[in-house]
Amino acid sequence: MTEETAPSSDSAAIPRVSEQTALSMASHGLRALVVRLPPSVHGDGDHGFVPILIGNAREKGVSAYVGDGLNRWPAVHRLDSSHLFRLVLEKGSAGARYHGVAEEGVAFRDIAGVIGRRLNVPVVSKAPEEGAEHFGWLAHFAALDNPASSQRTRELLGWQPKQLRLIPDIDRPSYFEA
Repeated sequence: MTEETAPSSDSAAIPRVSEQTALSMASHGLRALVVRLPPSVHGDGDHGFVPILIGNAREKGVSAYVGDGLNRWPAVHRLDSSHLFRLVLEKGSAGARYHGVAEEGVAFRDIAGVIGRRLNVPVVSKAPEEGAEHFGWLAHFAALDNPASSQRTRELLGWQPKQLRLIPDIDRPSYFEA
């Protein structure tokens, strides 16, 4: 996905109602801007997907991925995303979309691998039909291949992420404190 990719009208897709609403306001003369953040905004204080996966692995006794685990999650460190928000407010164009993506896609299997090693639990593949039982409400996201680019955002705003990438960040003890 790139910044130019419009939200899908497919009902199975992830809805982007707030994005559509903001951009509709731009047609009324408001300086509406959209910053898309990836599924994994990581860093100290993270309460999102990775901590949920860690809790799931603790509960189930395995760290899992779906299929071959090569589906990709884009990621950004929270400090890099906050810097991007500042740049968008200072330099952004009304009605534009920007991507807060530092990494275009981290293989889900690699995320599961860190979790398994840190928790000392097996890392296992789950068949797609087993995903819902293992991951619960997160099953759709656990199987999603969602690479995303921020090339245009970087070119337009001069944004250059500098913080830890996802794997080294989640491989710190603080992610695994109970």
